[in-house]
Amino acid sequence: MALQIIKERNSGKINIVTIGAKADGGGTRTSVVTVGGDTCLPFLHFEGQVPNKPVIAMEVQSRIPEQWAEEVKKPFADVLSDPAAWAKKCVEQYGAEIIYLKLSGADPDLENHSPEECVAIVKAVLAAVGVPLIVVGCGDDEKDNQLLPLVAEAAAGENLLIGVAEQDNYKSVVAAAMVHKHNVIALTPCDINICKQLNILITEMGLAADRVVVDPGAGGLGYGIEYTYSILERSRLGAMQGDRMLSTPIIATVGYEAWRAKEANAPEFDFPAWGNQGERGILWEAMTATALLQGGIHILVMRHPEAVALVRKNIEELMVTQAF
Repeated sequence: MALQIIKERNSGKINIVTIGAKADGGGTRTSVVTVGGDTCLPFLHFEGQVPNKPVIAMEVQSRIPEQWAEEVKKPFADVLSDPAAWAKKCVEQYGAEIIYLKLSGADPDLENHSPEECVAIVKAVLAAVGVPLIVVGCGDDEKDNQLLPLVAEAAAGENLLIGVAEQDNYKSVVAAAMVHKHNVIALTPCDINICKQLNILITEMGLAADRVVVDPGAGGLGYGIEYTYSILERSRLGAMQGDRMLSTPIIATVGYEAWRAKEANAPEFDFPAWGNQGERGILWEAMTATALLQGGIHILVMRHPEAVALVRKNIEELMVTQAF
């Protein structure tokens, strides 16, 4: 008797979101990135379609990230003070498909870069690389409300993914994206109800649902990833059942979550049984990413090139369709 695989019949679909624009679309990018379109649970190719593979965005910051682990800074030691050169190295040497530019230097408690300085940095990165850009603020609501509209205006036509829009602070970012035709990151706690509510608020302003990517605030390996996975799974199940407010692609700041774990950055002399700190940290980031992939993440924001290479290989393997 032949083995029969029971297949779920899904009525829903993840929205398709495109980041970046080439010359024929009004931009200057040499490539674009498209995510979403799934009609099944992650990588269950026999049940539906996974037309666009998950992508890895490599993180670049607008200031030298002193708080980063030395192992992560090491591959970029010669470019950390120059965001444009840093982005170029990510693309040309490490094959980044998309750059995640965090304007951390705008933080009033750090360099306090002016909105005009931030615009200049974004323009420099756009000129240095041809891949699409994700641009996020420094995390200070008041400062981000000043700089993100100016960034959106300066990069009009480039079809950026900008953020973040939060439940208590989303209107200025969404308005800027609508006027200048960009996409938006909707940041929520790892809570399905808040995620849906924010998506409703954003779309009620007039931004199309296919211009929204959700950041659910994922946890790192050993620090809440199992809870994150369960929420991602519930979200994907809801999307497959036709819930339009759960049908957005998802982004996760993997590098940030993984490298702040003690297990990733604790020195070897403190924990000799844990092994080489560099190798441990790289694997911690890679394992965080691969676990989140299984939950349905579409854009992984990563830091270390070796972790990126490991996860890229895993994605290629997961995208191979098996016949049943």
